[in-house]
Amino acid sequence: MEKEEFLEKLKIELKISKNSEYTIRNYVKSNSDILNFTKKQPEQITTNDLKIFLAENLSNKSSSSTILFLAAIKYAFLNILNNDITASIKRPKKEKKIPAVLTKDEVKKLINSIKNKKSKLMISLIYACGFRVSELTNLKIQDIDFDEKIGYVKQGKGKKDRIFNIPVFLFNNLKKQTIKQKQFNQEYLFTGPKGNLSSRNIQKIVGIASKKADIKKQVHPHTLRHSFATHLLESGVDIRKIQELLGHSSISTTELYTHISTKQLKEIPSPIDSLMK
Repeated sequence: MEKEEFLEKLKIELKISKNSEYTIRNYVKSNSDILNFTKKQPEQITTNDLKIFLAENLSNKSSSSTILFLAAIKYAFLNILNNDITASIKRPKKEKKIPAVLTKDEVKKLINSIKNKKSKLMISLIYACGFRVSELTNLKIQDIDFDEKIGYVKQGKGKKDRIFNIPVFLFNNLKKQTIKQKQFNQEYLFTGPKGNLSSRNIQKIVGIASKKADIKKQVHPHTLRHSFATHLLESGVDIRKIQELLGHSSISTTELYTHISTKQLKEIPSPIDSLMK
């Protein structure tokens, strides 16, 4: 089987399984990379070929990169050739990195540094509701119920729907944005000149805003989601409620924020302070 035919079959399998565009893009790239590296037809690729590729190309990358690559290869070869050439390769343990979180003051500075009204509203909403970027760009007008003051994230990560509360602070601006979009017969709450907004658009807005706000941390749109969860936890919101708001299927994912939050740790005095009084 030629490379192009193999990759096209992979795309079809992924689409039938209703995988996201992000997953499709990454899985196709991983399989294209190994095919280009070995210069073999798919049926000829062996486990040893994979090990050589991993050693030469991914040994300096994160564990997540290796895990994603092997998942992509396993999916393709198992579904198309009925052969799991990754079976004997041991997966590395995933690193538990604590992501960067902004303080409330930094979030305020970031949002206030954005002058464009629509951009400011989008970034405010990511923080206010703990959205993933894809959840914001896929938010439809029909998903918002202003009478009930709630909205719906439809088929977020893990194909799971969830409810979010419309923030009082953003209520009027969201209503104005909805009316504006309806006038232009738009389906989505936020669109760009060429139609749907891309994740790259949002990343660019956040990147420029963080520089203007003179924030020294590495700031990405997902940093605002981490900050949303951490700030709720520090305010005393029950972690299981935060789990629902974030759309996490497992509480263990949400428990990451118990390690990020430093507010309570900062309040613990060193024993030397009382000892040496």
